Amino acid sequence: MHFAKYCLLLIVAVAIATAAFVRFGMYDVAADTPHWRATHAALATLRDRSIAARASDVEVPGLSDAAMIRAGAGNYDSMCAGCHLRPGLDETELSRGLYPAPPSWRDLGRSYPREAFWVIKHGIKMTGMPAWGKSMDDRYIWEMVAFIGRFPDLNAAQYVAMVEASPGHRHGGGESDIESGAAAAPDESRRSSFEPVDDPMASGGEVPGHDSSPDHTH
Repeated sequence: MHFAKYCLLLIVAVAIATAAFVRFGMYDVAADTPHWRATHAALATLRDRSIAARASDVEVPGLSDAAMIRAGAGNYDSMCAGCHLRPGLDETELSRGLYPAPPSWRDLGRSYPREAFWVIKHGIKMTGMPAWGKSMDDRYIWEMVAFIGRFPDLNAAQYVAMVEASPGHRHGGGESDIESGAAAAPDESRRSSFEPVDDPMASGGEVPGHDSSPDHTH
């Protein structure tokens, strides 16, 4: 009887302490303050197991087609290199400021294709990794997976050559010009099935609230 009472009191005390911890903002969420070691380990394990469980049923297509790999190079360079870097690029202002730090191109090259596909498509909460599946059909994602699978064998010159030989930043409509902020003219024949027709980016119009000034200074 006494044991049950003590357990109940302990549960109540933990609940109150947890509520106070959250209510008074005691945990520092700043990206320039690292997680506690135990927190980092727990979150990393949770992330890895969650991805593995959800990607286990993904069917991997053939990834050796040269045209497929070239197409993935253009989208990777436009959409991913700013955070995950590329051969010959060791850091960017984005990669420096993200926490947890995104895996580098070297790490991506060692990833399992089905898990890489799942992460690109669905993103990861609270990491800065977007769910690209909201604007890209699966075939474009597989093109990027095919390309990053070549990273272990790529040097900087080979990377540049593959990007230059690619179709550029194309994945079915709604692509943005990263430098100007302008949206590319939509290609209705290749529009992503995930993208609504009335999307302001799909129409080629200005994105509300976005400063498209060409001057990037800080």
